[in-house]
Parts: sequence; structure tokens; C-alpha cells
Amino acid sequence: MTTNRTAVLIACIMFTIMTGVAPAKQKGHGGLEAYKKGNEFFENKQYAEAVSAFTLAIKADPQEAIYYENRGLAYVALNNPAEALPDFTKAIELAPKDEKGYLGRAQAFLQQRQYDLALADADKAIELKQDDTAAYKTRGFANIGLQQWDKAVADFTNALQKDANDWQSYDQRALANRGLKNYDAAIADHTAAIEKNPSYAQEYARRGYTYALMKQYEKAIADFQQTLKLDPNDPDTPARLQYAQNMLAAQNAPQPTPTPTPKPSAIGSLLSPLNIILAVVIIGIVAAVIRVVTRGKPEPTSSTRIR
Repeated sequence: MTTNRTAVLIACIMFTIMTGVAPAKQKGHGGLEAYKKGNEFFENKQYAEAVSAFTLAIKADPQEAIYYENRGLAYVALNNPAEALPDFTKAIELAPKDEKGYLGRAQAFLQQRQYDLALADADKAIELKQDDTAAYKTRGFANIGLQQWDKAVADFTNALQKDANDWQSYDQRALANRGLKNYDAAIADHTAAIEKNPSYAQEYARRGYTYALMKQYEKAIADFQQTLKLDPNDPDTPARLQYAQNMLAAQNAPQPTPTPTPKPSAIGSLLSPLNIILAVVIIGIVAAVIRVVTRGKPEPTSSTRIR
């Protein structure tokens, strides 16, 4: 469910939160400098370089939880949850009251499709910090993975109450509403996400897919065409566009005029199988009666003899 693109978005949200937090300990100047350098790499989407920098920071000060948290986020952005999980677990060990370690580990679990474990960590993060928007979003992703659509809607609604401009929460709530077959609500959420982030091609694709489910093919076609305009290399949209066009053509095709069923002729009615059987039976009865009546009558005589 959680694509690498989604993981990077969440990782970046969490990173933004974390970079505002100075390390609680500054035992090693080299560790702090490497940490700052890792943050610069992360902001420039140089995630492999960020991993290397955070590794140097950890070597300089292995007791600083945020170093492990940020390296874990870099691994998440690299779609490498197997390496991220130990970092977040270590961060939790060092700072068990810091929700960010649980939240980061939940992201790694999401990448591995371990939705139950992700849900448990997101619950713990919310317990520690109830106004954490990223935590509600992360739990919403886990609930979508578990197909707990109503709970996912509630989580993303909560996130939107904290940040009404969060296009990603609209996007994900739309998916949850679609799971509930609340198509009108899904369309409204997709439209809100597009208003907040009009350059995101996949949002048009998702809204188009929802329109197709509603059999509103003209609107679906318009959204699929906009998707391809923004992302000509999108692999799935051409087939979906063709499907919507075919369905619209079938929907608009003139209905064939029904051919009237010909009425049976009088002769045809008389020659029906039932009438033929009845006629044969009647003929048989009449022949039997004639046979009985004529039986025993003397043969006629003639006075003329044959010589």
C-alpha cells in the first residue's frame, strides 16, 4: 500500500519536525557537525549521503537518539526499512518518551506491509503526543492497509483539523472514502487535494478512477487526460483512459430497435404438434367405432354367378 513516494513524503514531514529539535546532548562536537551535515543532505534529497553523515554522528555520540531517528528516516526515504528498523528501535531504547522513534518505526513497518505493528507504534506515538499530525497520518496509512476504512477516515479528518491545507490527508481520506463506497465524499476530497496541489498528476488519476466507478465517464476521461498531460509516462493511465472512452461510447450508442415477434398464422396454429396429436387420436377412435359397427353384418349376395 505505502509506495516509496508516500514514504518519502512522510519521512520529509517527520524530518522537518525533527530538525527543529536540537540534540539534547552535545558530547562530541564532531557528532553535532556531522548531524548538521546529514540534515543538509536530507533536505537536498541526497539520502545516501545523509545516511553516511548520520553514521559519523552516531559514531561520535552513540547515545544521541535523534541521530538514530534521522538516519532511520534517511533509510525510509531510500526504501530500505530493514536498515531503518534497528535505528528506530535504538532511538526508542534511548528516548522511550519521545514519540518520534515510534513514529519513524511505524513508517518502516508500513514499508514492509506490517500494518498491525505500524498501527501499534502509531498508537504509542499519539499517546505520547496527541497533537502530532504526522502520527495521525501514519495511523491512517496503517488503517488503510488493514482496510479499516472508517478508522482511516477518522484519522485523516483529525489530521486535517490540525492542518486544513494538508493535501496528502485529503488524498488519503479520499481513498478511505472510496473503500467505504462513499464516492461523492471521495470526489470532494480528491478535488480539495487538487486545489492544494494542482501539479500532482496522480491525484487526477485517482479522481478519474473514482469517476469511472460512478460511471461518470466524461469526467473520468478529462481527469485521465490531465494526468497524462502532467505525467506522459504514467504506466497505468493510458489503459484506464481507453476503458473510460470505450464505456462512454457504449453508453452513448443508440439502442437497437427491437424486432417484433411474428404472429403465428392460422395454418401454423392448426398444424401445431398438439393439434396433430389430437387429430390422430380422433381418427383412431372413429376407425375403431366403424370397425365395431360393421362387424357381423352379412356380406351382400349376388344372383349373378360366375361361370
